[in-house]
Amino acid sequence: MYTFAGQNLHTMSLNKIELVECPRDAMQGWKHFIPTEQKVAYLNQLLKVGFDVLDFGSFVSAKAIPQLADTKDVIPQLDLSNTNTKLLAIIANTRGAEEAVGYEQIKYLGFPFSISETFQMRNTNKTIAQSLAQVEEMQQLCLKNGKELVIYISMGFGNPYGDEYNAEIAINWVGKIAQLGVKTIAMADTVGIAKPDTISYIFKHLVPEFKGLSIGAHFHSNPASWQEKMDAAWDNGCVRFDSALKGIGGCPMAEDELVGNMATENVVSWCNMKDIPLQLNMEAFHEAMAMASGIFV
Repeated sequence: MYTFAGQNLHTMSLNKIELVECPRDAMQGWKHFIPTEQKVAYLNQLLKVGFDVLDFGSFVSAKAIPQLADTKDVIPQLDLSNTNTKLLAIIANTRGAEEAVGYEQIKYLGFPFSISETFQMRNTNKTIAQSLAQVEEMQQLCLKNGKELVIYISMGFGNPYGDEYNAEIAINWVGKIAQLGVKTIAMADTVGIAKPDTISYIFKHLVPEFKGLSIGAHFHSNPASWQEKMDAAWDNGCVRFDSALKGIGGCPMAEDELVGNMATENVVSWCNMKDIPLQLNMEAFHEAMAMASGIFV
């Protein structure tokens, strides 16, 4: 985790960025089932690259997300012997958290907390109030089991359902989650509608107000808008970014048409352009890109 007191991070002599690779997000809505052995090979290749965090699987209903029903089978086959990458698994409720904390290999449990009532019901079949109570339960489970809870503020930049939204609502929810002791919160652009001015406003206010937190960005984006989103977040203090190779992914519970993730290869190019050092094995990265081309066809 990297934190800085100043906001104008790209003027510092040693810029640092935290990269979260999200193959789970890429796979979860994919049309055909990806065989377990193929998932394992791909994830093991990604572990060689050197990302800070690998969002690799989930403990959710197999009926809701059949693609990831084999996460429990994948875990024991992952090679963590020569990597500093930490594993993150997505959970949708306390039951999933109870299962996930039992795996020593997993460091982070990620929970999508939507500030859109409509989407929270669609995604986890619970109201916002019920979900907040679950966050408290999950946080206690993580503390007892040596894990860290990551909360995604889903629909953090707006929603397509007509639910009330403004930037202050999003910022206030971060404060409520922080009061529960959660240390990592990611603002999620679940359906790819975030505008640069909203992104700038939110991070400009969140980063200095919550200096003890790691506040990240999970952007879904089309090819035309990814860079303006990166610029707006980085320029206002965000240093943790989620992405997926080839920009594949999106939330199948959100809309009929998935809006892809921020493409990792674009993030890497952007970092090079900004002279932000990356501790990545680029040979392993390019091999992972080739594997992704064979999986997501």
